[in-house]
Amino acid sequence: MPSFKICYAVVAVFLHCLLYGCAGAPDRNMHAASPVLTPEEEQKTFQISPDLDILLVAAEPMVQDPVVIQFDPDGRLWVVEMRGFMPDIDGKLEKEPIGRISVLKDTNSDGRMDIATVYLDSLVLPRAIAFAKGGLLVAENRKLWFTKDDNGDLRADLKELVDSVYADGPSPEHSSNGLLYNIDNWYYNARSRFRYKMVADQWVKDSTEFRGQWGITHDDEGRLYYNYNWSQLHADLVPPNYFSRNSHHHPTTGIDHGLTNDRRIYPIRPNPAVNRGYVPGTLDSAGKLQEFTAACSPYYYRENLFPVTWNQNVFVCEPAGNLVKRNVLKQNGTLISAQDPSPGKEFLASTDERFRPVNITSGPDGALYIADMYRGLVQHGTYVTPYLRETTMQRGLISPIHKGRIWKIVPKDAVLTLAPPMSSLPSSELINLLSHKSGWVRDHAHRLLIERNDSSFYARLKSVVLNSNDMLGRLHAMWILYALEQSQTDFLIPMLKSENIILSNTALRMLEPIALKNDSIAAAVFTLMKEKLKAGDGKQILQIALSSSVLPVKNQQIILKDIAANYVESPLIRDAMLSGLYKREYGFLHNLFTTEFLKTSQPSKEILIEMLTMAVLQNNHPDESAALLSLVNQSDKTGWGHKIVLNAISLQSANTTKKIFSLHSKPAILNNSEVKASLKWTDAINSVFSWPGHVPDTTKTTIKKSLTENERKQFVMGRQVYLTSCSGCHGTNGEGVKRFAPPLVNSEWVLGDEKRLVLLLLHGIEGPLQVNGKKYDAPEILPVMPAHSTMDDGDIAAVLTYIRNEWTNSATPVSNRMISKTRHLSQGRVMPWTAADLNNHISTTGSITEK
Repeated sequence: MPSFKICYAVVAVFLHCLLYGCAGAPDRNMHAASPVLTPEEEQKTFQISPDLDILLVAAEPMVQDPVVIQFDPDGRLWVVEMRGFMPDIDGKLEKEPIGRISVLKDTNSDGRMDIATVYLDSLVLPRAIAFAKGGLLVAENRKLWFTKDDNGDLRADLKELVDSVYADGPSPEHSSNGLLYNIDNWYYNARSRFRYKMVADQWVKDSTEFRGQWGITHDDEGRLYYNYNWSQLHADLVPPNYFSRNSHHHPTTGIDHGLTNDRRIYPIRPNPAVNRGYVPGTLDSAGKLQEFTAACSPYYYRENLFPVTWNQNVFVCEPAGNLVKRNVLKQNGTLISAQDPSPGKEFLASTDERFRPVNITSGPDGALYIADMYRGLVQHGTYVTPYLRETTMQRGLISPIHKGRIWKIVPKDAVLTLAPPMSSLPSSELINLLSHKSGWVRDHAHRLLIERNDSSFYARLKSVVLNSNDMLGRLHAMWILYALEQSQTDFLIPMLKSENIILSNTALRMLEPIALKNDSIAAAVFTLMKEKLKAGDGKQILQIALSSSVLPVKNQQIILKDIAANYVESPLIRDAMLSGLYKREYGFLHNLFTTEFLKTSQPSKEILIEMLTMAVLQNNHPDESAALLSLVNQSDKTGWGHKIVLNAISLQSANTTKKIFSLHSKPAILNNSEVKASLKWTDAINSVFSWPGHVPDTTKTTIKKSLTENERKQFVMGRQVYLTSCSGCHGTNGEGVKRFAPPLVNSEWVLGDEKRLVLLLLHGIEGPLQVNGKKYDAPEILPVMPAHSTMDDGDIAAVLTYIRNEWTNSATPVSNRMISKTRHLSQGRVMPWTAADLNNHISTTGSITEK
């Protein structure tokens, strides 16, 4: 007799097929047993390119439940073993201190580890490690520790607390992790707002932008890459902490940029034991997972063992699909995109359901190493659905636990050459290694030189910067000198002049603190910035916009005015400009109103003017706000600029936490005939400003009064997201743009069923579209509106709340929870909708309630 829970799972599948429609009859073998295989048997289950070999490096009992692997400078493999993870279906006893960190060595050079030493034991869910200052940073039990082996026996003798609140959540899936040492000498983390660095033998904790979920990696320049379980690859397009400088502006680009909307994966076996396998579309008719559901641990390959086609490749683990995906990156100006080089076939896949790739690294031989947790259940208990519970129990996937394998991938018949042990090399040889073709070698040499801080090699490093023929060696030497506070203008100015964009931009970043204190250096930087602007390289323009903040106000305005005139159409560069204008926004806005910038109107210019106005108001400076009113009152000749400012003031009037600005007298602009004719503008001014005899009516707002305080904040944020992501096709006024997209004003797609609208945004829509009684089709509009699945739930909810309540639209707001539920219940949808398909889907499944 089946249990009630088993019946529940079966009924759940039936109901969802009835409601959502089934793609086809499931493969009758999808629920077949999944036996435990030996490492040798598992090795035979792999599908990989015929010109590659996958070799076993270590297996249980030597390693158990490996979640992170890293090679130290001497070629030893360090393994984080999360042995407490999900010991049963409920995760009971997971807080038991049974986790450990082990060190593996290959003593006979046969490629297999033969000795394992437990470096640190009795840990609660250890999750990350990083080499530092002759020791090891260790994250476990929500804390960060610095540990060290003092006597060379590979066992920790010292354990000092660095941060008692390193991880911000109790769940292993949703807590800080990563500890990535980057070229700028900071340790960065995924799912965290903090970074760490050792300064003068003291650990410094600094705030930074929030990034990712599980795993983080970097490229040769130091750009950070990460992902989320539902979105396989994101990256930062600007260096850390630039876009968090201006609290008056909320950037919507640059950080957390989704590199691909392609969520499709291609397993080679059924994957029934996934959390939402009961949702039609998650699995295909053969029971195979169709899209990422557990993407993690991206790894940017920077070695030279493989062909040049592996350059700029990022590999992403998908343990729920028993595979690893390969992405090829492409740089297009300031943007980066990623694509699958072989759609339909994954880089690595297995027919063994217990193959669970969870971490990737490279080592001293340039090979690609993969940590395989090798277990049936990889979903944390907090999120196990009844379906997954019963599927896992029924198919015997709960046990055994405490297994694990480490694999490496190499070219077939490759002759592997190990990098030399590095920790004892003299500094002169480490400097030579900064130009090594292996990123793994360069990174270790870089860190070791900083930790030694030997003044005798400063001159040699400067010589590398000025004279080396190797760009990467010069880049590492620059950052080492910067970390050791040896950055000087005698080599930074020449590097700023360099034709190599990476070196030039790095020099500009390093010159910022010097220019702030030295007027002559600031003048030299200004002159060189003007010269670089002429070259017109997008990446260079971006860094100049970011670094212009160190210039005197007048010079910064000259630089930004030039950038605004030529690059205002780039949302990324607009955000970069605003990021460096903290408390200087009004001066730049005034400058634009007195130049040729407003001579012609275009949407991107409107966006910049609105962003500047909103930032001025966020600054809460009464004199600037009064001057703003005077500016627009005197600027009628522009024909459009003053309208944008007044509309931004209207938007600000909706901010429930706004300050009231006190004026000495009634603003003259209220006597302007055009303003008097606009109830929206007069109400906005009357609610934001006070003057003798006038007390603002704070209830006046252009936003629907039915919205709560949080929903109004969401509306205001949604405008910023809309300007960046939507206005290029739909117009800043929602009226649509010819040859791009139909209007949003009075659109039944916007005002109708909110689940339908969310699905449209998540997956995109193609073909003809009926809007407000008119049929739109290519070439009048683009043939496809692309998916926006890489946007996070908060941004999607904000922009949809905005478009449903702006202009003459009026509809209920959209919550983050609605986005999350719709995203999960539509998992497996990898193609854009057609209007007919989407309407049919909604009529079949109904709306999602908030209950």
